[in-house]
Amino acid sequence: MRPFGDATRRNIAEACAAFARLPDAAEPSALKRAAVVLALTAADDGDDTAFLLTRRASSLRSHRGQWALPGGRCDAGETPVEAALRELDEELALTLSADAVLGLLDDYPTRSGYLITPVVVWAAASDAIVPNPDEVASVHRIALDAIERNDAFDFAAIPESSRRVIRFHHQMSLIHAPTAALIYQFREVLAGRQTRVTDLEQPVFAWK
Repeated sequence: MRPFGDATRRNIAEACAAFARLPDAAEPSALKRAAVVLALTAADDGDDTAFLLTRRASSLRSHRGQWALPGGRCDAGETPVEAALRELDEELALTLSADAVLGLLDDYPTRSGYLITPVVVWAAASDAIVPNPDEVASVHRIALDAIERNDAFDFAAIPESSRRVIRFHHQMSLIHAPTAALIYQFREVLAGRQTRVTDLEQPVFAWK
């Protein structure tokens, strides 16, 4: 159990600071840059710490209806942190400054041509979240206890790839990579483990 408050914020900031990200590639990547946010806030019970997970709107052109962390493509000249904070504001009307950032996780390359940077932020005042209906069908607060269970994640083999497909079990849903991979690495960071996830596969339906 991680009570939502300053002590938990400090502990998570320390865990992020102790995490050594994979170094950037020596050559510029052909992948399009994107960023997502692990926004830490109060859980539904108001006491524990949770992160925000969205269900994408059914009207979107790609990955409609899928579970996702808030985020999107970086605009020209934007850093991943700037893009993450902008997307959080655009999707959920949650405005945070750069001092809310606790750390970054490893960049994750997707089959659809993006290099995603996960940005961990502390969203102290999130009671005024307003989902943008053009982008977000619903928003959910996932308590950190839910991702720290032994049975929260599993790994499956598929004939199309030699890499393992990671799955996060959330209620009656299976959440896949890239979202599941990023949440899994965050879980590992919280536990003080330097676990890499770039070799974890996405399901075939997410390759486009």
